[in-house]
Amino acid sequence: MATLEIKDLHVSVTTDEAEKEILSGVDLTIKAGETHAIMGPNGSGKSTLSYAIAGHPKYQVTSGSITLDGEDVLEMTVDERARAGLFLAMQYPVEVPGVSMSNFLRTAATSVRGEAPKLRHWVKEVKTAMSDLDIDPAFAERSVNEGFSGGEKKRHEILQLSLLQPKIAILDETDSGLDVDALRVVSDGVNKYKESGEVGVMLITHYTRILRHITPDFVHVFAGGRIVESGGKELADQLESEGYVKYGVKQEASAAG
Repeated sequence: MATLEIKDLHVSVTTDEAEKEILSGVDLTIKAGETHAIMGPNGSGKSTLSYAIAGHPKYQVTSGSITLDGEDVLEMTVDERARAGLFLAMQYPVEVPGVSMSNFLRTAATSVRGEAPKLRHWVKEVKTAMSDLDIDPAFAERSVNEGFSGGEKKRHEILQLSLLQPKIAILDETDSGLDVDALRVVSDGVNKYKESGEVGVMLITHYTRILRHITPDFVHVFAGGRIVESGGKELADQLESEGYVKYGVKQEASAAG
């Protein structure tokens, strides 16, 4: 059973003025079968945590550790992390002109699985996954995310998730910009991915609306670059009614997303 373990993680970025610490001692363990919601206002460090796990070069880990099933994630390259079973659904998925979705997905699956999927089975697998997410089959031949709406980009992130079957899925504000119908479809896709019980989910969000569709086992409040409180779903309900004021965050800051 997969386990992602983060211990006393400190992460900085270099600005024009100086090096700035964003994460200041994060401790978090996510096991297969668990869903952890990371909640907090803008600037609290939630997305920085996801980028540090994925290996974004802008974010420098100055101390602490990240392990996946006991293996040192920080010693892995970005592609090695993906092959080891880490997946990041980005808040703002990038466009890749000239690369079709079908080629992109099969190349990614080949890399993660260690061999190219048999074409006949692969086509059926992709069609089924696209149908489950209400994605028009014609999108398979369009360039990756090029000209896609926000909701379409997020559906394609979850399509990748369902096809690549990682051990740990990090969903960075997947609910951002989704209308009610798209939110339901995307949430259903995540829930279907979780059904095996062999995967763990880190769900980063500002708001509780996605938690009405994806039930978290644990809720963690992020403020000032670290987790300041943890609890069950009732903690998310409390944040919905009270905001982040008790954690030293101004109400207008939390409302800003």
